[in-house]
Amino acid sequence: MEHVYSDKVYYADTDAYGVVWHGAYLRMMEKGRVLFCDELGLDLVTLKEQDILIPVTNINIKYKSSAKIDERYSVKTIVSKKTPLSITFHQIIENTETGKIYTEADVTVVAVNGEGKLYRRLPEILANSIQEDALCSV
Repeated sequence: MEHVYSDKVYYADTDAYGVVWHGAYLRMMEKGRVLFCDELGLDLVTLKEQDILIPVTNINIKYKSSAKIDERYSVKTIVSKKTPLSITFHQIIENTETGKIYTEADVTVVAVNGEGKLYRRLPEILANSIQEDALCSV
């Protein structure tokens, strides 16, 4: 399963050089993962009420080119790996008109309770929502 959302680069996303600030890409990817989870019925507020939080534990990001103000971009999100302990999302941010890739990243999340204690296995609601047939290879 693949989730895609599109938007444009706003002034607030850019730095003193007039290009997207490197940290803004992380915010764009976060929105992609949240929308992906929403589509699977995994509302993060509801998960929190069930004492399940899914923090990021690792990000491996490659910056390939710079986006500029007013350019249209899309964020593609897939689940590339699922283990009993974690979920890894593969995300690509690219120009919607040219297909030029801005960033590509693998983002790993785990499940913890409200006190930050790691669940030894993904809670059922997460494990069941992300089935093996939903995984995509990169």
